[in-house]
Amino acid sequence: MRGVFTVAKVAISRATYSFDCEYSYIVPPEMCEYLTVGARVLVPFGRGNKKTIGFVTRTYNDTHFNENLKPVISVIDMPSLISDEMLKIIFWLKDNTFCTYFDGFRTVVPTGFSYKFSQRYELANKAIDTSVLTEQELNAIEYLKSVPSKREVDCFLDTTISIERKKLVESLVDKGFLEEVDVLKRKTGDETVKMVRLSDKYHKGQLDLKFTERQNLVVNLLEECECASIKEVCYMTNCTNAIIKRLVDKGVLTEFSKEVMRNPIGEVEQTKSVSDIVLNYEQYVAYEGITKLIDDNKPAGALLYGVTGSGKTSVFFHVISHVISVGKTALMLVPEISLTPQMVSKFKSYFGNSIAVLHSSLSLGQRMDEFKRIKNGDARIVIGTRSAVFAPLSNIGVIIMDEEGEHTYKSENSPRYHARDVAIQRCGYHNCLLLMASATPSLETFYYAKNGRFHLFELKERFANAQLPQVDIIDMQAEAESGNNSLFSRELADKIRETIDKKEQVILLLNRRGFNTYVSCLECKKPMSCPNCNIPLTYHKKNNKLMCHYCGYTMDNSGKCPECGSDHLHSSGVGTQRVEDEIANLFPNAKLLRMDADTTFSKYSYEENFRAFENGEYDIMLGTQMIAKGLNFPNVTLVGVISIDKALFTGDFRSYERTFSLMTQVTGRCGRGDKPGYAYIQTFVPDHYVINLAAQQNYDEFYNQEIALRHALTYPPYCDICVICFSSQLESKAIMASDWFVQNMKKYIKENEIKMPLRALGPVPCTIERINNKYRYRLILKCKNTSSFRSMISDLLMQFYKNKNFGLVRITADINGDIGL
Repeated sequence: MRGVFTVAKVAISRATYSFDCEYSYIVPPEMCEYLTVGARVLVPFGRGNKKTIGFVTRTYNDTHFNENLKPVISVIDMPSLISDEMLKIIFWLKDNTFCTYFDGFRTVVPTGFSYKFSQRYELANKAIDTSVLTEQELNAIEYLKSVPSKREVDCFLDTTISIERKKLVESLVDKGFLEEVDVLKRKTGDETVKMVRLSDKYHKGQLDLKFTERQNLVVNLLEECECASIKEVCYMTNCTNAIIKRLVDKGVLTEFSKEVMRNPIGEVEQTKSVSDIVLNYEQYVAYEGITKLIDDNKPAGALLYGVTGSGKTSVFFHVISHVISVGKTALMLVPEISLTPQMVSKFKSYFGNSIAVLHSSLSLGQRMDEFKRIKNGDARIVIGTRSAVFAPLSNIGVIIMDEEGEHTYKSENSPRYHARDVAIQRCGYHNCLLLMASATPSLETFYYAKNGRFHLFELKERFANAQLPQVDIIDMQAEAESGNNSLFSRELADKIRETIDKKEQVILLLNRRGFNTYVSCLECKKPMSCPNCNIPLTYHKKNNKLMCHYCGYTMDNSGKCPECGSDHLHSSGVGTQRVEDEIANLFPNAKLLRMDADTTFSKYSYEENFRAFENGEYDIMLGTQMIAKGLNFPNVTLVGVISIDKALFTGDFRSYERTFSLMTQVTGRCGRGDKPGYAYIQTFVPDHYVINLAAQQNYDEFYNQEIALRHALTYPPYCDICVICFSSQLESKAIMASDWFVQNMKKYIKENEIKMPLRALGPVPCTIERINNKYRYRLILKCKNTSSFRSMISDLLMQFYKNKNFGLVRITADINGDIGL
């Protein structure tokens, strides 16, 4: 065949890493006009030509027709949901996080847009020649013609019922009396409202009808406003749906559906002006420097480093206002869903309906509609958590990462990306600025800022001359020796009473939920452990159950040891539920708000609870790390850290950094108004330098000590770390797989004569050796994240997946992720 043929490269949705590549398909001529790069398509795949969803990565023209190429069956997206930029991001994710192409697609496109493909059988529209049908087949045809619903047809034609039913259906298909129909169903449909307007026949005067008084009201309303929803018409004319239906039946009205957006933040008006926010000298200097970088129209990175309460958010508002004024868009990232409501509330008052919100607590429909608003240009400012970094904004002027040192910006599931790295890629595409901000930035970011890779702006003083809180460290060992067995030191308990009496508020931090974190038997000395993970279960008093926080296993608290049957059980360890009980005993008149994963599972729980606390409906807020950062409550004058010691010794090289950040941030929640703040840190290691430096809010000295330790031990930023994890229900398989990987990595380096800095630690069992009935081993590689290193890991992963001996082993590769578990 001669001519020019269009070939599409397609990434398949159900491909595993071992055969994830771009497959070539011929594009039928009639599809060439509307098939675009990035669009999903239905294609035949594999030897059985199973119909599969994929997306087009690129197209090209070819003059040589290849008979082996299969044709694209149909186009699903018209137009494509992803831009050229997002397509590049998908390729970047594939290269840097070792995911599949379609994993990348699913990450940048909301789940609500996903399609489920299935096939069903329908009666063919043809005359029945009974001479070719058996009696059984004829009876089946007659039955299918008589049933009223598609569901009954599908049930009857279900080939999984029996072998005989499968043979019957296949025979009817072969003889042409049944045909296969492709069914594509989107996970979440569009939200629509039924509308009515006056029909063309009415406008042309082709109807000679007399209307009742109510019908006249409907007609007159629609002559005035052209169209309206049925609900609005009924409300405005005080009529019923039956009247509308009669007018539709008579041809007076035309009924149609109109898409409406599910807005998670409601319609709001701009009530304040950014110009009303007065910046102090430090803030203004930072603002001037940041806007200069934005106006240069070059990709750049900057760190806004300021103490807690220094007014970084005010600088954000001015920067975003500047970006909007020059016709660009802005992206604001926050690390926790808990920070979104307060941030959105502030943005609504200054920017009105031009903002959109993206985070996992939205419904699938809301997230999908926010995506549409952003893509259509109806929203110019996006606020959200980690996944919002993929928001389909165009012409971005600035990407802001608030509290950029938070570990929640790193994805723990495939693709294992860091929002900062994706933001850097987007800044390169849009020639815009990445503005990172924190009182406790990550060591890597602060190191790069110190060395000139990022621009550094500092806010050394709190806004409006507010003072940093006075922080005291309480030695709980001394408290115990003096006979105080309470969870609260005497000094903290007295200060809580004093604060409540003054009608001021208290924040208490304990980064462990549940009641008791450890229950053991005094007879056989064995702990109550999860059978799937072999770690102690946590007791939850509210439902009287023992729960595993890793795999979700639960068991009733019978009060007896499951091993020996003894009722002599000992509970230890403290969770937020136990602290809640103690607060009720010590401060019976105090109104307590508990914020942890057990109390914030509903959609609007964060927003409602924080608003109630801000309005003074509670005296004390007790919670986990979700209450420690980014929140601003002017009436909070006291912060208490119940216990922090365990976080210091988790086995991760970042444990000191995270513990310092958590303590510094939570103590910074108090004294943010015109009242002085006080904070107490309770610990059994009061002389530990991390705790003392956090009490002083001295990040610079902490950085100096920690960066020297990182340099001596060769940890980031002086190297990158790649963690290869192996998991299997058979421990022997996990061990075999990890050993195979090490041996083949050595072989790869030798055969390819690669010279790269590389240090391997392991393979060894993970800190928690078994989770969800799977044994876990890991190999830690200290390396440089170069293209040659990633090529090596990718090649080894391909070999691993193709090795039939490891079919029961799961392998993951994560660059610069956590190594603590």
